[in-house]
Amino acid sequence: MEEEVFEQVVGVFHSLVWWVAAGAMVFGGVVPYVPQYRDIRRSQNAEGFSTYVCLVLLVANILRILFRFGRYFDTLLLLQSAVMIATMLVMLNLCTGVRMASDLNTKRRSFIATDGKDEDVRVPKRTFLDFDWNHFWSWSHFLDYVQCVLAFTLVAAYVTYLLLDSAVFVETLGFLAVFTEAMLGTPQLHCNYQNKSTEGMSIKMVLMWTSGDTFKTVYFLLTQAPVQFWTCGLLQVFVDFAILFQVYYYSRYPQKPLSHAVSHATSAKAL
Repeated sequence: MEEEVFEQVVGVFHSLVWWVAAGAMVFGGVVPYVPQYRDIRRSQNAEGFSTYVCLVLLVANILRILFRFGRYFDTLLLLQSAVMIATMLVMLNLCTGVRMASDLNTKRRSFIATDGKDEDVRVPKRTFLDFDWNHFWSWSHFLDYVQCVLAFTLVAAYVTYLLLDSAVFVETLGFLAVFTEAMLGTPQLHCNYQNKSTEGMSIKMVLMWTSGDTFKTVYFLLTQAPVQFWTCGLLQVFVDFAILFQVYYYSRYPQKPLSHAVSHATSAKAL
């Protein structure tokens, strides 16, 4: 009787651990963006967040979903990609609205300073359908970003459908998906080296990246995910530890004044 109770308790504990791990795997990647979202909404200033982060993560996760058609992997990783895509679209919607309002206010102040009429204020609109590479990913409305994402998804899906029987293509697709995401921290690493400083970078946030990427890589190994996942996961952990080493190393020397480049690159890993 006691053994049966013990086995039931162990079974419940294992189930609880699995659900916690599953929840952390699916939603853990979006946690760093929650304070960023709240900060942008509160300050109505999106200059501290680079929308190119959204671009990288959208491309990486769309490719990962397409990779599953050619090579099966755990469903939780599929859900993780879907949640991340939704999160990046939410961030883009917020940033686009805030920046549009900021541009309008700046233009209005400029017109008032030159005795212009407030009703004459117009902000130049840039759209995806202009196909102007000078303004790529710097469009005026959220709908333009949605159009771009849909166009990329349709083209990538069509190419995947045509080449799905090619093992080389499928494996390359999987590698590109996870490698793109793994390289997300390299701009921060390079910028720290270039400026010989980590001033203005949140150490707590870097620790959060490291713990999350480590957990994710261990999960890949335990679930026997495709080799692309855990190799690029290890690469991502290496980049995180390299940034932590920079924090230690540059703290031994006087920190340089925080430059715009440092601030911009810090946002690229989503403060």
